[in-house]
Amino acid sequence: MPPKSATIQDVAQAAKVSTATVSRALSNPGLLSDTTREQVLEAIRTTGYRVNHAARNLRMQRAGAILILVPNLGKPFYSAILRGISQGFAGSDYSVLITDTENSPMAEGELVGNFTQGRVDGVISLDGSLTAETLDQCRAQGLDKRIVFACEWVDGYAFPSIQSDNRDGARQAIRHLADLGHRKIAHITGPIGNVLTAARRDGAVEERERLGLPALKEWIIRGDFSLECGHEAADRILAMEDRPTAVFCSADMVAFGLIARLASHGVRVPEDISVVGFDDIDMAESYVPALTTIRQDRDRLGRTAAEQLLSRLNGTAPPGPPEEELLPVELVVRGSTAPPG
Repeated sequence: MPPKSATIQDVAQAAKVSTATVSRALSNPGLLSDTTREQVLEAIRTTGYRVNHAARNLRMQRAGAILILVPNLGKPFYSAILRGISQGFAGSDYSVLITDTENSPMAEGELVGNFTQGRVDGVISLDGSLTAETLDQCRAQGLDKRIVFACEWVDGYAFPSIQSDNRDGARQAIRHLADLGHRKIAHITGPIGNVLTAARRDGAVEERERLGLPALKEWIIRGDFSLECGHEAADRILAMEDRPTAVFCSADMVAFGLIARLASHGVRVPEDISVVGFDDIDMAESYVPALTTIRQDRDRLGRTAAEQLLSRLNGTAPPGPPEEELLPVELVVRGSTAPPG
């Protein structure tokens, strides 16, 4: 006969606590003292007790799943954030589901339906373009405590969010170029209406004004975080009578597209034009020339978002209004910037 599986009663007896305390340690550990929680966990280890997650989820009327909303899974930027989210949920009994909101947009009411129909317990949204109607529906249903924004956010809605300090990153980029001696600095922005676009543009403008750098209207080039945007921006720069000597790009992918198109027209980086990106995706260090950029700690961003959502689902989040956590960014200097020739 196979050996008898340990029961919750076996755990309670080994830990010298009630079965209710064992159940609480598994479902809401923040309600127990550190000592009691450790007693129960040690008893689980010694007895070999295995939680029946499906039965427990059904009993507790929960799905045991977290939904991650990603604007475009094809973009390499999101890989490290998703890795961090996975790390954050490691050891929990939640499964992580991922949906691409750009290529498979959510229908009106679908996000609320995922909750009300018992498909998910919480959401981490990397997409700041969720509609006001969707967020109003979530708030009306009391779901705002189970939704965390990471990377992007929605202005005017006080959902918990984890953000990189985009404004300061832009300031660092402009300051670096100015310290090298550049005064004619162009900026390729992100898409119109995007919160990251606004934060990085505002930071660049603030630092430009603080340093007293000239600002021609044509040096502000609208983009969309893509390689193609970098190609188009390069064409515009090549056609300018008064070319900038340096360019701050709103994303690394834009910088790659810009450098490639400039090179195809005989314009060298950094000898003729210096280029700074934003994000420090994996390819930045290996690009030719290696890209000077603003590094976001994307692993930490994803991990922190997961931990914050877990604390809310477990009832251990501190009381008060939703938190907005701002993570520092770092200038990484490589081969794509140099003093003006």
